[in-house]
Amino acid sequence: MAVDTLELLAHPVRLRIVQAMSGGRVFTTSQLCDRIRDVHKATVYRHIGVLAEGGVLEVEGEQRVRGAVERRYRLCRERAVIDADTAASMSPADHRRAFAAAMATLLAEFNAYLDHDGADPAADAVGYRQHVLWLSPDERAEMIEEMRDAITPRLENRPAPHRTPHILSPILFPTAEPPHDASETQTSDS
Repeated sequence: MAVDTLELLAHPVRLRIVQAMSGGRVFTTSQLCDRIRDVHKATVYRHIGVLAEGGVLEVEGEQRVRGAVERRYRLCRERAVIDADTAASMSPADHRRAFAAAMATLLAEFNAYLDHDGADPAADAVGYRQHVLWLSPDERAEMIEEMRDAITPRLENRPAPHRTPHILSPILFPTAEPPHDASETQTSDS
């Protein structure tokens, strides 16, 4: 199951489809193509099929349109995540693939935002800062819990006229720098 989930989600186009479907939205393939305009329609159709076959998308309903069957899809949230157990079983190569897909997705979404008429990064409070935090394992766990407490309730927000979807991508990993040596001294003057 871990490999199936990774195979399904470690692709930039499939991740963009999953993001577009967030918030309980229901879309046809044609509507998804309209939302992901920088990807060829045949590619979007193919990846929707892969996600539906893998159980990440489910058919909400069908209707006949000009002799063809048009399906409306809904996201199966429980299948649309790489959970902690799955992540723990992933190899370093799997993590590289998943991270590369996430970064490619983020870059594609950011470019689509910037190419949108009326994009205003300052007014939209766009941010992409990076910080180096020196944390003990307990401090790291506490910070992650605080972030979850702030983010989790907002994951339940549904689309509404006064809401715009935003992408938040918390990324946390230790640097390759060795742990701080207690014999090193710090001065406040430097």
